[in-house]
Amino acid sequence: MRKCPYCDFNSHAVDDAEPLPEQAYLDALRADLESTLPDVWGRTVHSIFIGGGTPSLLSGSAIDRLLSDVRARLMLAPDCEITLEANPGTFETGRYAAYRAAGVNRLSIGVQSFDDAKLAALGRVHDGAQAQHAVAEAQRVFDNFNLDLMIGLPGQSVADALRDVDLALGFAPPHLSLYQLTIEPNTVFHKFPPVLPEEDVLADIQAAVEGRVHTRGYGHYEVSAFCRPGRESRHNRNYWTFGDYLGIGAGAHAKLSLPGAIVRTERFRLPGSYLQNAARGQFIAAKRQLDSADLVFEFMLNALRLRNGFAPELFVAHTGLALSALDSGLRAAQSRGLLDVRSDRIQPTELGLRFLNDVQAIFLADTDHAP
Repeated sequence: MRKCPYCDFNSHAVDDAEPLPEQAYLDALRADLESTLPDVWGRTVHSIFIGGGTPSLLSGSAIDRLLSDVRARLMLAPDCEITLEANPGTFETGRYAAYRAAGVNRLSIGVQSFDDAKLAALGRVHDGAQAQHAVAEAQRVFDNFNLDLMIGLPGQSVADALRDVDLALGFAPPHLSLYQLTIEPNTVFHKFPPVLPEEDVLADIQAAVEGRVHTRGYGHYEVSAFCRPGRESRHNRNYWTFGDYLGIGAGAHAKLSLPGAIVRTERFRLPGSYLQNAARGQFIAAKRQLDSADLVFEFMLNALRLRNGFAPELFVAHTGLALSALDSGLRAAQSRGLLDVRSDRIQPTELGLRFLNDVQAIFLADTDHAP
């Protein structure tokens, strides 16, 4: 396996000839979970997301053991959403069925494109036929699945993007994620940037694909997320509303509300380092308590991704701050036509959604109002 040239996630190339250390990693995950149980006692788990890197390299029996270890230590809601990220390049007949039998009830497939040339430009290990085969199998095994597609690919036209979207819609996915390709630091594409569509072409692509998806009955509930009614991603929505989450495993992040503090932690990033430290009972590489300025910015960074925004009381409940902590930033954004501020709802305007980074930056730069 190799790392895609645009990817800045915590994924690492492996030697295909080397067996994955499944059992050692599962042992470390179980110990990691047990180490943090005192911080989450009594809480109910509403969603589980098995992602990062390529978790579909794990066998069905490994996923079964992982979920069994979680169930034995935490209380899962009866309708807990359990998602696993899958890469079409790791697809094997019967693998998705094994994940379903283990308890996974939602699959998220990183298709990115069905176009062979575009996939090659992205450095993906699968081709269009493999992508379609993997999605067809997901459709057969799961009644809830997501497809990830990228737009703004090297050399992509509006017609190219619509062909990808139409192929995806042909599988009737309950959820569809449409991401614009961005060039991130510390990636191959940052060092050797490809030629991307011009801004006006990119705007046309965005408008065309969003229009096509809308006409097929999908709601646009988050900047990059579309779904059939009732099929929002519970796990991602929890991120976007600044909810708590526990992350275990190499490079995993967590955000937990503890007595008197909201704390973020990060596990050791490299898999080898994570396993070495886990053997010594050490899992957390970094830990910090969020101050009021952090809370204002991080809440708004996430919540403003939702097209319908958020209820003001959610900010108070999830940060512990008074609503007045937002006053200065709200006034600045509202004066520029970027936010619609009402007594029961704060949400980005259409202009605000178009220039979302600018809206979020207001709450990063203007933190004097935070107590």
